[in-house]
Amino acid sequence: MTIYVVKSGDTVWSVAGRFRVSEQSLININGLSQQKNLVVGQSLVIPVGETPYTVRQGDTIWSIASRFNVNPGSIALLNGVTYPYTVYPGSVIRIPKLDKNYGFMEVNAYIEPSTAENEASSVNETGSFLTYLSPFSYQVREDGSLTSINDTVIIRTGRQYRNAPLLVITNFREGNFDSDLAHTILSNNEIQQNLINNVLSTMRNKGYYGLNIDFERIPVADRELYNNFLTKVVDALHRQNYVVSTALAPKTSGAQTGAWYGAHDYPAHGRIVDFVILMTYEWGWSGGPPYAVAPIDLVRQVLDYAVSVIPRNKIFMGVPLYGYNWTLPYVQGGKWARRISPVEAVNLAAENNSSILYSIQTQSPHFNYTDENGVRHEVWFEDARSIQEKFRTASEYGLRGVSYWVLGEEFPQNWAVLDNMFNIVKVVS
Repeated sequence: MTIYVVKSGDTVWSVAGRFRVSEQSLININGLSQQKNLVVGQSLVIPVGETPYTVRQGDTIWSIASRFNVNPGSIALLNGVTYPYTVYPGSVIRIPKLDKNYGFMEVNAYIEPSTAENEASSVNETGSFLTYLSPFSYQVREDGSLTSINDTVIIRTGRQYRNAPLLVITNFREGNFDSDLAHTILSNNEIQQNLINNVLSTMRNKGYYGLNIDFERIPVADRELYNNFLTKVVDALHRQNYVVSTALAPKTSGAQTGAWYGAHDYPAHGRIVDFVILMTYEWGWSGGPPYAVAPIDLVRQVLDYAVSVIPRNKIFMGVPLYGYNWTLPYVQGGKWARRISPVEAVNLAAENNSSILYSIQTQSPHFNYTDENGVRHEVWFEDARSIQEKFRTASEYGLRGVSYWVLGEEFPQNWAVLDNMFNIVKVVS
């Protein structure tokens, strides 16, 4: 696999010819089916070394993948085959040549429950590339009970791909992370025990593999209370052979404080829980000015601190599967940016004849355009280059894994690059 940046005059036909790959595989692996023309500055994943294979009677995507020792998801992606991945005798499919030069990596992805059809589609498209699957989220109530979410389809579909489901609990209430709710839980031993009992009951009933605690905007004064709560949770869940993880705000030092950061004690989490997920995204966010969602220079600052106080084999680096489309001029408190998938972003650039620029500092693509109403826009998103740089960074720092927010955004390049670089770990049979 290689990554090519489109130049003026390039077409799918000319790029495919230059690299001696099929046009259709180039379209499939880059999500180009709805794009009217290539965009100058656009990155393309080139499946160099793909091998044609004629399907035989009795073949399935899984049996072919086993024969060639590749991920069935990569074959499906390269050939544009969707679930239930039917292949027909006599048809010719392409088998990707994967490098796997970066060793082993665990991969988590959060998924927001929606409709059964959308959930099954998202997991079927990505499950073969995942270690863990985390429905977001069970919300904690003041008495330690949990709101209920319909995660049946997500868990059931994930089992087909040996995805280990993580139960996610949050202090989310009425549209935001609630500091008062967190304090209520963390300051009352009886409520905490009730919460632990409800978590264990839910995990047993639903077949969860482990727990992910995403408590945010915890009062800074409750830092030690949170650490003590985590110790109780880990003691109780380890006795039942469950793993426990936490989600942490992206800090660059132990002295960093504030509503989002102060109560997240990196060294304590590194000692107490099995692994942590660093939320290394949302520098560019929907309510803020246009900027890269996960600028690699700032991500590295977080990792520099994290690895100094948390064992590297306990750290997952957060990775966004999305970007944002801002209207200009940006006005604080004005219209919020719309979340956008990488495929949608490139389609927008094509529709508006905009060239895509690439920031070396942030390792992020971006572009501007003016819509049909004369309103100017600025778009920052992810592409094959930015994702490859993030994976290289995770490998360089010796991290345990990467964690995606959030499934459901169309970004086939990501899965192609991930599977090309890493052997993806499965922890359940």
